[in-house]
Amino acid sequence: MSQSRRDFIKVVIAGAAAASCPITEEMFAASAGPRPAVDGEQNEICHKVRDGFAFRIPPASAHRDVVIVGGGISGLAAAHFLPDHDWLLLEKESHWGGNAYAMEYDGTVYATGAAFMIDEQDDAAQLARELGLSLLPIEEKDGTILKGEFIPDMWGENLDRIPYPATVRERFKQFKKAMMAVDLKKRMSELDQMPLTAMLKGYGPEVLAWWDCYGPSNWGAVSAETSAYVAISDFQDFANEKLATTHNTWPGGNGALTKVLSERLLASNRDRMLTGATIVSVRQDKNEALVTYLHDKKLTTVAAKGVIMATPKFITARLVQGLPEAQRVAMRTIRYCPYPVVNLIYDKPVFNKAYDTWCPGNSFTDVIVADWTVRKQPGYKQKYNILTFYTPLKESQRAEMLTESGSRAIAMRVLRDFKKVLPDTNVDPVEIHIFRRGHPMFIATPGTFTRWIPTAKKPMRNIFFANTDSEGPVSLTAGGIAAAKRCIREFQAGLKGSGVPVKAARA
Repeated sequence: MSQSRRDFIKVVIAGAAAASCPITEEMFAASAGPRPAVDGEQNEICHKVRDGFAFRIPPASAHRDVVIVGGGISGLAAAHFLPDHDWLLLEKESHWGGNAYAMEYDGTVYATGAAFMIDEQDDAAQLARELGLSLLPIEEKDGTILKGEFIPDMWGENLDRIPYPATVRERFKQFKKAMMAVDLKKRMSELDQMPLTAMLKGYGPEVLAWWDCYGPSNWGAVSAETSAYVAISDFQDFANEKLATTHNTWPGGNGALTKVLSERLLASNRDRMLTGATIVSVRQDKNEALVTYLHDKKLTTVAAKGVIMATPKFITARLVQGLPEAQRVAMRTIRYCPYPVVNLIYDKPVFNKAYDTWCPGNSFTDVIVADWTVRKQPGYKQKYNILTFYTPLKESQRAEMLTESGSRAIAMRVLRDFKKVLPDTNVDPVEIHIFRRGHPMFIATPGTFTRWIPTAKKPMRNIFFANTDSEGPVSLTAGGIAAAKRCIREFQAGLKGSGVPVKAARA
């Protein structure tokens, strides 16, 4: 495709690549020293907030049972499971759902992250059923495209079909046999401290290349920076031919779940849910916690019996005052992957072979068919073939998403590589939508699961820590919900220990 033709394709860029921070200079305390200059997007001021500038904090003007910081799946779940408490839910962005967020193109829904549920009995599946959402089975194991050839269920029955010499195919089989035999319970701590590459030695560059594709998409890291425990645990799940688990999803991925959940909450709690609310500080004060936030250019402080921080730990560490040093270090040690998601929107069928297909050696890791789970419903006709490309970046590439030209370049690399992966497909999309996230998913580096997360999530007296990075071993919707339930239990136990009457929760 020529450059001139490429320029005619409409590219829609959405999502915040970096945390927004609409702070004005007069909000800084006079004691904080010289006021920074206000310029452009006010990044200078945001950096001052990050670095600990003092604010003119107003006194508490309201009292709540619980303040929930963060309106992703973890924060929404916390609000849902506290129906009999007076809670306030604060979200910085203009929408609910966090990384589990769906978008729509002319009636066709597609995902911007959080593609599916891995267990029909996990916390996400249970919540979906409670909300009346029927689980839609994917009914297809992941495929892989190698050298232009699509191999369905590659790690299952089709290792003999991969387009490599017999010696390479044998190494794939040997790797599978060896990894399926690993005793994860006995070796969890040991394996979590070592990189996956320690377990890949001797199996060849082709096996490594596959994992260097799979890992960044699922937990943000190539093999050299991946916890061996995380990778092998995941492998024993998806490569086990005897395991009868079925993955489930909806058009829009788990964004369908957060959409229903947020709408249900808003129907009866709209006055307790604020978007566009940027948190300035969270601190303990005697038997309460104080949360100060900016909304509609006004700083407000709310006092609460408990605060649930459903925010990523690198943000939490900057907001919560008085963290124990070991906990602060643990929060700041957890790393996060920059993660744009590119959707190519076609007005004709282009690729419908599997729900999720891996494509090693490209600018994207895998491609998802947006309407896969509804394609067989009676009367359904595919109007648009929307293909979602997961495109995790290295941490050093995060700045590329900050500009329109950089984001467009990411999208065009995806389009170029997709044409290379399937050379028989020479069709241009009608539009390209790219959704940018600067720090959406914690990276499952060695030690994160067994060392840093347990320390990072320890509750303070009346401040509790949710989010998917409070559970692990990887970032999952179910983990975010489980973290919310745990925080509610900790909050209830704290109230009971203080002699304050405890109200029931659904968690």
